[in-house]
Amino acid sequence: MKIVVVLVCSIGGIAIALVVLSTGTTLTVSPMIRQIGISTPVNVQLANPHGVRRVTAYIEQNGVEYRVYQLKEPSHWIFWRRNQPRRSITFEAGKSRAPNLKEGKARLVVEAVSDDLRSHTDRNAYEVSVVLAPPHVIPDDFQHYINQAGMELVTFTVSGSWSEAGVKVGTHTFRSYPMPGRGPDQRFALFAYPWDSPSDLAPVVYARNPAGAEATARFWFKLFPKKFREREFVLDDALMDRLVNNIDQTGTLAPGPDMLSRFLKINGEMRRKNNQQLYDLRLKTEERILWHGPFIHYGKEEAMFADTRDYVYHGKKVDRQTHLGFDLSDTANAPVNAANDGRVVWAADLGIYGNCVVLDHGYGLQSIYGHLERIDAKVGDLLKKGEKMGVAGATGLAEGVHVHFGMQIDGVQINPREWWDNHWIHDRILSKLGPE
Repeated sequence: MKIVVVLVCSIGGIAIALVVLSTGTTLTVSPMIRQIGISTPVNVQLANPHGVRRVTAYIEQNGVEYRVYQLKEPSHWIFWRRNQPRRSITFEAGKSRAPNLKEGKARLVVEAVSDDLRSHTDRNAYEVSVVLAPPHVIPDDFQHYINQAGMELVTFTVSGSWSEAGVKVGTHTFRSYPMPGRGPDQRFALFAYPWDSPSDLAPVVYARNPAGAEATARFWFKLFPKKFREREFVLDDALMDRLVNNIDQTGTLAPGPDMLSRFLKINGEMRRKNNQQLYDLRLKTEERILWHGPFIHYGKEEAMFADTRDYVYHGKKVDRQTHLGFDLSDTANAPVNAANDGRVVWAADLGIYGNCVVLDHGYGLQSIYGHLERIDAKVGDLLKKGEKMGVAGATGLAEGVHVHFGMQIDGVQINPREWWDNHWIHDRILSKLGPE
């Protein structure tokens, strides 16, 4: 009898332990869904140390539930089955899965059943709007002549349900802004045809909504392809030592077993990181024109935009990189002046660019000044064309004293030459944009 009692107590204790050890499921929809359309992707992150045996998602509208997803898996009763990894599931929600959905308010509900003895059900509900009217976009009928590595402006009208609109050129996306003095549906976008894009790409205007619907339309354009210069850049030990120590004297930013490996990290990895930092500055722009007239051209042109350099060390090619800007030669201690009116959005060291200043000129247009010996401006300053903001130098990855001058539109670096031409600015930009 004692053995039976002990056995019953043990079984009871194990059952209680299994229940106590049972856990709930953490459900997270990421990114958050606010609108659901014809077919909207939903990503759910699930966390439960025992795993889940069932996941169900449905949309509630006007008292009716429409199931849009269900996952079933075999049950596991082994109580030591713990530490199951976090998992992610993605499914489509919308009218394609629930044909009776109507425009209006609804709730997206996601449920998960724990894979343990208690089989607890956790549920999250999200208020959403069902949006079924697609966006629509109509471009202008202007003739758009585009230089490779240059830029253009297109206007268009957007209607229907939309939250984002602009221009796409291959993998690059350029934002749009309301036309000055017009309604929010009359838009314009400044966009680039990147230097390294194939010449058969067709730029399109687009509009999309958070429910996942997108509309695109082509506009008339003619591309003028460009061939960019290629040349050898010969490295010797003294030059490489000087360039590396310009940036990383302690060996902490670009560690390596020898000077060549450190140089290659700076010239490659750091270059990509710094260009990404420049790209991210596109978000620091004002929705108005700050510049006026052509940009000032300073100094003698030494290196051109999109020069491709084959780095040669001891007769062997060791690297290949493209220089995205102009090297404008200057003399030591010469002033570096703003090429046009703009607001400072960067004034600090920037790796290969050394001491660097970036000016925002509005609507995503920005200018870049690298290798300064000294910076005399600070973030937030509103500078006038020709105003001094530093002193020329040879900081960063610079052989000698010069200014690296570059420009970018919405983070894509472009050939600045067009912006030195008042005629081009009037014909390609201002004549379409109209007065502010």
